[in-house]
Amino acid sequence: MNTELKYIYPVVLTIAGSDSGGGAGIQADLKTISALGCYGTSAITAITAQNTMGIINLFELPVAVVIDQIRAVIEDIRPHVIKIGMIPNSVLLKAISDTLSLYPEIPVILDPVMIATSGRRLVGEDTVELMKKILIPLTALVTPNLDEAAVLTAMEISTVEHMKVAAHQILSLGARAVLIKGGHLKGRKLYDVYLDNTGREFVYENDTISSQNTHGTGCTLSSAIACFMARDMELPEAIAIAESYVHQAIIEGLDVKTGKGKGPLNHFYAPIPLIKLHLD
Repeated sequence: MNTELKYIYPVVLTIAGSDSGGGAGIQADLKTISALGCYGTSAITAITAQNTMGIINLFELPVAVVIDQIRAVIEDIRPHVIKIGMIPNSVLLKAISDTLSLYPEIPVILDPVMIATSGRRLVGEDTVELMKKILIPLTALVTPNLDEAAVLTAMEISTVEHMKVAAHQILSLGARAVLIKGGHLKGRKLYDVYLDNTGREFVYENDTISSQNTHGTGCTLSSAIACFMARDMELPEAIAIAESYVHQAIIEGLDVKTGKGKGPLNHFYAPIPLIKLHLD
């Protein structure tokens, strides 16, 4: 039976590390992408042995293997948006930057994973400096949490005003937009600060949720933003809807015990079937 091919799926490529516990990294990314009706592809940068208690071991994949994964996907299943998570070393970071610079039409969201939930530093200073110099200028959006923003700006960040100052500093590195996540601030409200190179500034506000099941929240948020961008939403709207998704995913996973430590979100509380976009 011949069927005319009329549609494509909104495709998101995630370049990140693997979390054997399934709560963060590639696993959280693909769960999020699938739950939001998009088609997930992946390039694994590192394999971690980890669970809800923390990272036990980490193996960095060879650069050629990572780049081959990226090229294999882009040259066949062209992504609408690329999301980047953990890049464990500077050599791999340069290779990824060089590769993605060949595809400037594909928006890149960078979640600069640097520090594990346990506080363990995951990347060296040379990798951070190279990220600032060559990778951030390629991005449509950078989504650091407070600790990561502090590393990128070398400043203490403990208030929303500090977040705004840090956002300007990160934007000056060449990103088109930045979203600093204030989840580690204390208080009854959570605030995320958005700034882009057109001068738009927004503060997103959410109620604080008391839960031990928040492992992978940052991975989930950046992947959700990528999905809504792939579904043709403007960035500020994509962020707002992605934050609502993450907020509800935390609420829906509040009463579930997974392991002995920080459990995952409930990514599939309201899954969306794969969306079909008209093929141009």
